[in-house]
Amino acid sequence: MTHEEQSTVAEMTDDQFRQYALEILQRTLGAGGYARFVRIYRPGSGDYTRDRHKWQKGITVRQIAEDIKGRREKTA
Repeated sequence: MTHEEQSTVAEMTDDQFRQYALEILQRTLGAGGYARFVRIYRPGSGDYTRDRHKWQKGITVRQIAEDIKGRREKTA
């Protein structure tokens, strides 16, 4: 992507950028590849940050490190 294209992309609204990206996909992947992408692509939903805070509540860095160490020992 050229500097000029980057500047243009930075000035686009989200809807304009989405349309631009889809046009690139269609041009690059061809009709069949584009149709496949549109068929399988599913945007995420929810609030990952909020959910992560909930399931990590009360977990310390030490506990995370011990968990990693334990997993590594199991696979060694």
